Amino acid sequence: MTMSKEDTKTMRALQGLENNSSSVRLQAALAVGTNPDPGFIGKLVERCAVESEFYVREMLTWALTRHTASMTVPVLLGEVRSERAQARSQALHTLSKIGDRQAWPAITSALLSDADDEVARSAWRAAVVMVPEGEEYALAIVLATQLGRGEHETQLSLSRALIALGEVMLPALGAATTDPDPRVRAHAIATERLWRDPDAGFGFAIEEAKRVVALGAAGEEGR
Repeated sequence: MTMSKEDTKTMRALQGLENNSSSVRLQAALAVGTNPDPGFIGKLVERCAVESEFYVREMLTWALTRHTASMTVPVLLGEVRSERAQARSQALHTLSKIGDRQAWPAITSALLSDADDEVARSAWRAAVVMVPEGEEYALAIVLATQLGRGEHETQLSLSRALIALGEVMLPALGAATTDPDPRVRAHAIATERLWRDPDAGFGFAIEEAKRVVALGAAGEEGR
């Protein structure tokens, strides 16, 4: 039995997603997104979990967003429970792009505090996109528990997530400015400054906050 022209194109695209060449994989993902077909969803999600190139992962995510949310979201929700960190991270990243609030219950405290920084960052972004009205304050409290975590990019991601919640996050942030951990205090102060002056830049804000914390500690020691 001969394959139709459409079947041949489908087979070629599926094979292209696993090609050794990243440019071929990129073109295959572009082709799949340009002509969405529910039959591709499983393979796209599968590739997201193992794809090594950032720009190919972004194209895979775009291709998934081109499919009907009612078909992609259930598959992605299964991935957020994967043991593979990249699978969790990419599924959350894609969910944040789709923005379907029905996925909100899957954004658990465990994901928001995931040991893997990329997973946690993706969870923070997804959470602020999908949080239901009225639950922003509760989310801010959970996010504030992650202040002081990681290096520059991770801290910047968390600050942006908190700021995206708006004024409702200020009480949680204010409480963190008196935390016993100097890293938490500095991150909270920097986030507060960035909230009040978005043009300040996070790098400047965090360095200033560190100085404030250090001077405060020196003052306490001198008593």
